[in-house]
Amino acid sequence: MSTPRIVVTGIGASSPIGGTAPESWDALLAGASGARTLEYEWVEQYNLPVTFAAQAVVRPDTVLERPVAKRLDPSSQFALVAALEAWADAGAPDVAPERLGVDFATGIGGVWTLLDAWDTLREKGPRRVLPMTVPMLMPNAAAGNLSLHFGARAYARTVASACASSTESIVNAVEHLRAGLADVVIAGGTEAAIHPVTVASFASMQALSKRNDSPETASRPGSIDRDGFVMGEGAGVLILETEEHAKARGAKIYAEVCGGGVTADSYHITANDPEGTGAARAVELALASAGRGADEITHINAHATSTPVGDPNEYVALRAVLGDRLDEIPVSATKASTGHLLGGTGALEAIFTVLALRDRVAPPTINITEPDPAVPFALSGAPTPLGSGAQLAISNSFGFGGHNAVAVFASV
Repeated sequence: MSTPRIVVTGIGASSPIGGTAPESWDALLAGASGARTLEYEWVEQYNLPVTFAAQAVVRPDTVLERPVAKRLDPSSQFALVAALEAWADAGAPDVAPERLGVDFATGIGGVWTLLDAWDTLREKGPRRVLPMTVPMLMPNAAAGNLSLHFGARAYARTVASACASSTESIVNAVEHLRAGLADVVIAGGTEAAIHPVTVASFASMQALSKRNDSPETASRPGSIDRDGFVMGEGAGVLILETEEHAKARGAKIYAEVCGGGVTADSYHITANDPEGTGAARAVELALASAGRGADEITHINAHATSTPVGDPNEYVALRAVLGDRLDEIPVSATKASTGHLLGGTGALEAIFTVLALRDRVAPPTINITEPDPAVPFALSGAPTPLGSGAQLAISNSFGFGGHNAVAVFASV
């Protein structure tokens, strides 16, 4: 029995550089930055050392109907907004509920709901805590609400593997489709964690850039003067289905999802392995799952968060797999534009990878003032043509806890 091919038929995004997937893509190609100063009283109230982030361009509660938005944490709001776009883009597939699945992710979940409820409890007492608090804050809230909205009854699963979460969900979706558990899957991830507690925590561990005077240039993966990542928020959603199902209904196809690999470093709770062993193995497993060779890769969307340690470690991992060829492959580090969406970042970058294959162009990496010799990726500040032949790309995501996830995409 042959392994079914899995394809992307719809995309949706709500990001710091665009309210939709096409808007985000156009802004990315134009070299836009989504980072800006936070205009909240709590920034000054708590004297936060970092005063900026990459907030979503469009607030999700302005898109959804008010009664719907009130029942959802912002993370689930973002998820639903992006999923509605992706579903419409896929032509609203006519699929039996028992053949429609949800593989969705978040790194942190409903942090705003949780901490707002804690404030309410302390200030007003237990009777004022909303009865919907737990259903709103739970990590599987986004997956559950997508399942309810679209009538997905095959399954609704949640991944929470920090910044690798939504790439892992895409890999899971491919495996579930290949296993015959569904014909169509809503896959992706979301995050809405720009909160004083998370900003303070990431800043305390020296993970965030502190370029408060120039937010738009703060995220600079591969640049020798990078000093940390920029927090972002939003969601990305891909509609995945078997090629047979997609062709039977005449759906447009963006790209093929050939396979994916997931590993763990077992090295440190926040730092990735400096030897890149786990990340390299994830790439190798992804290529094996895809039935493709390392010599076929023509584009890479790097995890590249703009941290002093993380970027070189990713280079070490990729060089172990690709050798000298790595220096010739166009690499995009799109967090320079979008910031880091944590659990939602892999899905957004998967969308950018799919569109790079469709348009045969690697998006630019902005803000590189001086390339770091320890991170000699083939990064460019301008869009880079990929050529007219067959294209194969990988999208990398690595997360706290030592999680590594890599997805492989091919042009069609």
